[in-house]
Amino acid sequence: MNFNRVILFYCFVPISDPQVVKLWQKTLCESLNIKGRILIAPHGINGTLGGNMNDIKKYIKNTRQYPGFERIDFKWSKGTGNDFPKLRVKVKNELVAFGIPDEIQVLEDGVVGGGVHLSPEEVNKLVQERGDDVFFFDGRNAFEAKIGKFKKAVIPESTTSRSFVAEIESGKYDYMKEKPIITYCTGGIRCEILSVIMKNRGFMEVYQIKGGIIRYGNVFGDDGLWEGSLFTFDDRLTIDFSDHTKLIGECAHCNGPTKKFRNCQKIECHKLVLLCDACYESHLNRPCQHDQEIQEIYELIG
Repeated sequence: MNFNRVILFYCFVPISDPQVVKLWQKTLCESLNIKGRILIAPHGINGTLGGNMNDIKKYIKNTRQYPGFERIDFKWSKGTGNDFPKLRVKVKNELVAFGIPDEIQVLEDGVVGGGVHLSPEEVNKLVQERGDDVFFFDGRNAFEAKIGKFKKAVIPESTTSRSFVAEIESGKYDYMKEKPIITYCTGGIRCEILSVIMKNRGFMEVYQIKGGIIRYGNVFGDDGLWEGSLFTFDDRLTIDFSDHTKLIGECAHCNGPTKKFRNCQKIECHKLVLLCDACYESHLNRPCQHDQEIQEIYELIG
């Protein structure tokens, strides 16, 4: 039986001394042989970690003792035991690099002025009640949506979190400003900020999925409004929510079905590209077909 687990979590709460929290978190993880990535900022904490289930439980118990962290919603998924090569704990100005730290206000109970949080069940209920008036808005980088997304979702042409502000201010989504919008991302953290950005720019009815895609998939599997696989920022790269996951990704070379992001083995490249098994075997003999550089892949969490 596999007792390895990966947890995804965040908490927006004012932190007066991020360096002290960094030292505590680093020492705690090392004592439990837990690996992964943790970002700490004046606005809170954001992490994805992997390890033995019992060690993860001990980590959660200790972390929840910090003031404000007791309300952290930890999202669980199965791990491999080798999901992260090492532990990295960093202090940054923003938990998610949208480039607008001064626009975000955080109090003891979280982000001020964000979207309404909906449970997975409430998401389905809203769609049932409002029908085609509801828009799903993907808060991830566009490449993540290649293998999985909510049905009929709007996929912004964003390659990094920093490009979202300009994308939203471009006017191309103004037709949605008076419509109900459900923002979504892997674990929920990007939507905490994205929903504020959208509301501050005139979008009237903005929601976000509590717990993100992870929580929705854990509740409904592939029998709800989600389709495809979920991209993850660890060595697994993708996870499925059932044994009948729809394959929606297309190979960059042959356009055949695939969900596998591969690391190009060319010395001058080493970028992720979506390739089927056959094309990966011969990709060294072909021109590179990646359509964007994923520079921040191991900096983005949640």
